[in-house]
Amino acid sequence: MSLRHIKVVVNGIEYERDIEPRLLLSDFLRHHLQLTGTHVGCEHGVCGACTVQLDGDAVRACLLFAVQCDGRPIRTVEGMATPTALHPLQEEFRAAHALQCGFCTPGLLMTIEPMLEELANMTAPEIAEALSGNLCRCTGYQGIIDAVLAAVARDSSTV
Repeated sequence: MSLRHIKVVVNGIEYERDIEPRLLLSDFLRHHLQLTGTHVGCEHGVCGACTVQLDGDAVRACLLFAVQCDGRPIRTVEGMATPTALHPLQEEFRAAHALQCGFCTPGLLMTIEPMLEELANMTAPEIAEALSGNLCRCTGYQGIIDAVLAAVARDSSTV
């Protein structure tokens, strides 16, 4: 199979690679860039564990080919924190005990972060509905909803 040359910016760093056209974005991130925060669960776009941000929107990395992202900015959970501080949303997840095994956490963070302003106007049941595309088998979601409510309550300039 012939290789395709792609150039992407992931978490602010430009990468160029020659890859097979059938390579999934999730596999590209994990195996070619060693960004293992993007988890692979169902491989059908159902669980949300592989969610990343493409052009600022939450997308399922297991449903996209890496070649579809050529020339486009990608953000993974590794791009949220700085070397010295967690992202405010990550801090709220920790404070609200919104994670247990942590498998779903990167996908949840990548889903929630671009829609924080929208979530600010929602009730807890509406937030639960907005996050229904992300499966968590450990938490029961209450800690996650509490973390979202705390994050949107923060000054919007810090989130």
